[in-house]
Parts: sequence; C-alpha cells; structure tokens
Amino acid sequence: MHFLDQAKIYLKSGAGGPGAVSFRREKYIEYGGPDGGNGGKGGDVIFEAVQGLNTLIDFRYAQHFKAKRGHHGQGKDRTGAGADDLVIEVPVGTQVFSDDKEEVLADFTEIGQRIVFLEGGQGGRGNASYKTATNRAPRQHQPGEPGEEMWVWLRLKLLADVGLVGLPNAGKSTFINAVSNAQAKVGHYAFTTLIPKLGVVRHKGREFVLADIPGLIEGAADGAGIGDRFLGHIERCRVLIHLIDIAGEDPAKALRVVEEELAAYGAGLNDKPRLVALNKLDLADGELGAAFAEELKAAGAAEVFNVSGASGEGVDALLDAVLAYLPDRTSTETKTVEVEDEDEEGAGEWSPI
Repeated sequence: MHFLDQAKIYLKSGAGGPGAVSFRREKYIEYGGPDGGNGGKGGDVIFEAVQGLNTLIDFRYAQHFKAKRGHHGQGKDRTGAGADDLVIEVPVGTQVFSDDKEEVLADFTEIGQRIVFLEGGQGGRGNASYKTATNRAPRQHQPGEPGEEMWVWLRLKLLADVGLVGLPNAGKSTFINAVSNAQAKVGHYAFTTLIPKLGVVRHKGREFVLADIPGLIEGAADGAGIGDRFLGHIERCRVLIHLIDIAGEDPAKALRVVEEELAAYGAGLNDKPRLVALNKLDLADGELGAAFAEELKAAGAAEVFNVSGASGEGVDALLDAVLAYLPDRTSTETKTVEVEDEDEEGAGEWSPI
C-alpha cells in the first residue's frame, strides 16, 4: 500500500431531527390534543485509533465525512430515532490539527483510544411538549439543532521506540534490514529511502520498534533534499541512533550536519539521547575506525560504536546500549509498513509545528 502521513478532511456531525406537529384524532376519544413527538439526535463524529493501520492513504480518496441526521418525530408521542454515529478509524500516532495547523485538537497514542470529536445536534421538540393549561392545542415545534462542521488536518507520527537518522547513503536501510523484520529498499545512490520505514527488533528477549526516515542533508530544515518533514515520525522516540558512513568524506562534518538539522527542526529532537555509530566498518580497518571514533568524540559524541550493518559486526553492542534507554518490558504489536513503490504520497507541504 502507499504511504500517506498527512491529509485534510471535512467533518460534519448530523443535525437533529425536527419535532412533529400532530393531534390525536381517534373515534370515541372525547378529548384529543397534541401528540407530536420529539426529533431524534444527529450522529456524532468519532475518531478511533485502531490496530493494523500505518498510513492515512484512505483519506486521499475520501475527504468528506458527514454523519446522518436524526429522524423526525411522529404522532402518538413517538420520538424519532437517533442517527448512528460516524466512526473514523485512524492509525495510532495520528494527530488532529485545526484548519490553520496551529492547534492540536486530538492526539491518538493508544490502540482503542476513542474521542467524540463533533457532537450531533439535539432533536427538536414536538408540539406535545408545548402543551400547557393555557395552551391546549400548540402548533409550534422545533426543527432540530444543526450539526457541527469543520475542516481539519490529520498528521501521522509513527510510534517507534528508536529512531534512525543520518545522511543519505549512511547505510540506514541495510542496518534496519539486518536487525529487524523490515524490508527496506537498498541502493548505491542517495535517497534510497523516500518514506519512513518501521521494523520490530528482537534482541535478548525484548522487542522494540525501530523507525528509519529519509536521509538528511545540509539545509534540510529549509527544504533541501527531501527536507525535514519526516522528522515528525521520530518525535516520540526515546533514543536516536545516528549512523555515520565510515567511508564518507568527513565523518565529523556528517555528525555536525545532522545535529544542526535536528536542532533547527526543534520539537525536542535535539534533547533526545543519541547513540553515534560509525557504520560500514567492513569497508575500513580497525585502526581507521578508532581514529574516526576519536574525531567524533572530539566533535561532541559521548560514545561511538563501530558497526557494520552488512556483516553484523558491533551491532549487538549497539543494541545493548539501546535497551538501556527503554523500559524493562518494551513490546509492540505495530507492524512493518509495507509499500508497493517509493512514490511520496504526502498531501501538500507541512510547516514544522
């Protein structure tokens, strides 16, 4: 399936049904009188976070969601039936923003979380409810309250425990394929990964979700390359792994570039703990790896792991360090995102929030 992480949709709850104007007209009943029932309540618009969804692609083809109105009241004091609620299923990690993208209206972080977003209108009163001692034959009624309506933006932030960042061609796809059940595309060219990937890592009897996002380049915060729009998918991560290509031109500069882009994006990414890993150790000798590790420490890295996603060398030590940042029992039922092609399906540009 295609991947879509933001969409704009229109919502409208159902209007209340009108009350009825009716009078009893039965043979042998000496006194009639009003018997018009009230209208039924309109349907609510409800969002629910469900398991098994990892994309907002359904909202690419359906942007208007309208709940039904309540049924009108009837004679013999019969109240109209209330309309069914409209339940909109979204992936866990979805946020609902106002039309101007300035306000977070809802945030779905757990499976089964359910929020009544727009309430349906109340049904109108029938003429029976207006009967008084001085008004024995009222003919007034209410039409029913209108429903609420609004445009909103949906934005998906994938829920992952660990985020994988780095420059293009740092070997992130090879790494996530090696340590998890992901099947990310691997190629010898920049921006092999165009959309985020999720994989479940199982290490020493524990599980955690690893997210790989497209590579960052200098100026990503200003839109260079793919830009930084996918950084939102690692905002909820507990720890970040920064992969650096040991065969790159300047590993210390690679560290600086990504760190500056994380800081420019904001949203707390710059404050998250980071594990720096020199990747592709199989392409260099140990002496060179040790020298580059010292350069990275001098550039600000607290600790450097020398690893190879291709051969698996040093990966266990890195994963051990990751577990130290996670709860003792970290598990997930989130599935890997399966994508048929690498076309980006984002619905327009999104300014960092």
